[in-house]
Amino acid sequence: MCGLFCLTLLVMNIILYDKNRVNYYPLSYTRPIAYFRCGILTIKEKWEKYYNSVSVKTEEYLSLNFPLKVEKDNLWIDARILPSKSFITELNSLRIGEALSKAGEIIAFRNSTFSTKRANVIESNASFHVIQNLFDIFLFNDREISNDFEFFSNSNSLQLDSSNTIVGDNIYIEKGAKVSCSILNSENGPIYIGKDVEIMEGSMIRGPFAILNNSVLKMGAKIYGATTIGPFCKVGGEVNNVVFFGYSSKAHDGFLGNSLIGEWCNIGADTNVSNLKNNYADVRLWNYEIEKFKNTNLQFCGLIMGDYSKCGINTMFNTGSVVGVSANIFGSGFPRNFIPSFSWGGKSGFSVYKLHKVFEVCEKVFARRGRTFDKIQKDILSHVYDMTKRYRNE
Repeated sequence: MCGLFCLTLLVMNIILYDKNRVNYYPLSYTRPIAYFRCGILTIKEKWEKYYNSVSVKTEEYLSLNFPLKVEKDNLWIDARILPSKSFITELNSLRIGEALSKAGEIIAFRNSTFSTKRANVIESNASFHVIQNLFDIFLFNDREISNDFEFFSNSNSLQLDSSNTIVGDNIYIEKGAKVSCSILNSENGPIYIGKDVEIMEGSMIRGPFAILNNSVLKMGAKIYGATTIGPFCKVGGEVNNVVFFGYSSKAHDGFLGNSLIGEWCNIGADTNVSNLKNNYADVRLWNYEIEKFKNTNLQFCGLIMGDYSKCGINTMFNTGSVVGVSANIFGSGFPRNFIPSFSWGGKSGFSVYKLHKVFEVCEKVFARRGRTFDKIQKDILSHVYDMTKRYRNE
């Protein structure tokens, strides 16, 4: 099979620039759009499969953690675009001073600086997908797992031992992975198991599915496609069409479907998320750009949770809930559908989760993963805290 990976790696300095960041809050509060994971890889990692140098242009408060590399000749690309063969062909034909547009909007240009003034604009005829909304990440995840899987499918995979039940042969397993007494069905899509992953006994997995390095699937987990579990996660219970960015835990029973979970999140035991309204109506989701709930035109949409947020045991989330950065949710009943960043509480009400308390918890959580919660992370969270004050009525 010869897919996208057959393109030759090119020597070109690629810069993926953020566009309309507010539309991607709360996940873009703490990272550039290029670091969103969709499929097996992040958007940046996808572009790194084609070009030797890829960096990002983002907000200044994020730039120390996500540095920009500018050279005399740069190819600037809208970070929301997922690479495709036809789009890359057009990009490789661009000359200095030329730009590509789609439906009247600049999507890429070649220049020494971040400017399209006096650019010769060429209409793109390429076919590609764009992350227009956060929920596109789980909507596109099925196709993107299959696309990303092509980068690995021609390499040698570890073989599963006889304790497992295998349906289909579209499975790739990296070195160091351990899979025991589990059922893996790849008939509806590929299954990718990353380096040093552990899949415990009794797990049931239906592709398309990806689990990245050093993550753990707990005993008896029920995983439906299209689901991605990023690196250093612990996941159990019932999961359907969810993308975990990484370093997060949903280690116990409870249902989570059609959702996005940022990094350093923890979902308590027996937490359940509604992904379908009882009247089967379209789900409305909080939109930071218009500052009100907006119709998604989706029947299935669960939870979007920003980085560092946590919920206690038996938490219930209503259909189409948005939780900001570093919120702490607990107690009985359904909390409201939009929970601002740095909120502390539940259905009975919220108070402000003070920054020094947030830092204390982050230091402990990072240490559990062998990481250091450093000044760069503190400065990013401090900036987001100030950005989001008005949502907390401070």
